[in-house]
Amino acid sequence: MNLNPRPLDAHPLAHDRVYRQLRTRIMHGDLAPGQALTLRGIGKEYEVSMTPAREAVRRLAAEGALTMSASGRISTPELSNERIEELAALRALIEVELASRALPRAHLALIDRMQAINNAISDAVIHRDAVSYIRTNLEFHRTLYLRAQAPAMLAMAETVWLQMGPTMRALYGRLRRTEPPHFHKLIIAALRAGDEPGLRLAVRTDVTQGLRMLAT
Repeated sequence: MNLNPRPLDAHPLAHDRVYRQLRTRIMHGDLAPGQALTLRGIGKEYEVSMTPAREAVRRLAAEGALTMSASGRISTPELSNERIEELAALRALIEVELASRALPRAHLALIDRMQAINNAISDAVIHRDAVSYIRTNLEFHRTLYLRAQAPAMLAMAETVWLQMGPTMRALYGRLRRTEPPHFHKLIIAALRAGDEPGLRLAVRTDVTQGLRMLAT
């Protein structure tokens, strides 16, 4: 019997657990743009010591999900207009290509699944739940893009989503949505029709039209 069990944060994967959970929160807009964090606060929240917290922050900073100043201040990014435009352009390039590659494998069960997710987005809109809205919106896109069978490209898309999570939260408040994104319906219709030009246009417009509002 082990009378001296290792503390939770001594596990070699402790920092990975913190990284993944904090990464999800940032991607889903649970943290506002420019929100300050501390290693002590992260450690307390996730019940780990400073070392796993520091490693998780370093990984997230390398992905652009957090910023670290020379003084050691940690915060979520506040994106400039130029940066928003750049990330919107990346989304248009990467996600349109993913959707196009997914189209030949978009069977009816997948389309029905995407429709169900879009219904969940409607529920999030009704309840004014920004985090659920962003989470289900990304799930809608990820469900389609997984059919592209292009993992490197999808990883690039998720890195962009991660950098934009807090900004998407700010965008949600500005849009004051009363229904799911209109272009989701066009995406689903294009998938049902096997319409690649229509799908590419719907995805491009869906992933850029809202973001460009923030840069104006």
